[in-house]
Amino acid sequence: MENLQKLYEGKAKTLYKAPNEDQIIIHFKDDTTAFNGEKKEKFHDKGIVNLAISNMILSFLEKMGIPTHTISQIDERTILAKKVKIFPIEFVVRNIATGSLLKITPFREGETLKRPLLEYFYKDDDLGDPLITKDHIDLLELCTKDQLETMNEYTLKINELLSTFFKKTGLILVDFKVEFGLTQDGNIVLGDEISPDSCRLWDKDTMEKFDKDVFRKDLGDMMQRYKEVLKRLEENNND
Repeated sequence: MENLQKLYEGKAKTLYKAPNEDQIIIHFKDDTTAFNGEKKEKFHDKGIVNLAISNMILSFLEKMGIPTHTISQIDERTILAKKVKIFPIEFVVRNIATGSLLKITPFREGETLKRPLLEYFYKDDDLGDPLITKDHIDLLELCTKDQLETMNEYTLKINELLSTFFKKTGLILVDFKVEFGLTQDGNIVLGDEISPDSCRLWDKDTMEKFDKDVFRKDLGDMMQRYKEVLKRLEENNND
């Protein structure tokens, strides 16, 4: 990585310039943050585990018709991806009530929602990534109405696919967030990653948490849980 031109360093990943202008190199770090960066810690091999999990998930979604930014894996921490302009919107789907939803609604912890709830959050660290509406998206001109409709459809399809995908491993997909980007030729693709950093996963029998809430709430060995997710995915993939 030392010979590459760094373009941007985020909380969990570093972006480097690729030989082709329409591509980018993404390196997964071991850093973990919570509460908008207020809580930080490094976990040995976390970047390796997250990349392995995310690659399996994005590869599955690509096969099921969801276009992604991934091109190929360079090494155990690094991928080559399509260079995209990320829409400043986090798309969140909730299947079970937990987390911030409990602060703004009377839903109870662990309550199953009668249908998936799709929410939007404006990507801005200074504002704390606030919850926004379709009208906000329109007035702020974050994307066109057609683009939003496409991303909504992709997000709900991802929820449907991954709920079944994780169910086969004995895990419940509680909620997740995704981001989308626009390629240089104008196509919308799924960007970033899908891993226990970006989704909540509970064991279907014990309700034990296998996601970043373990770190947020000091519930035990986070890396042991992440590695267990990877193990279950690999076993299911080999069936």
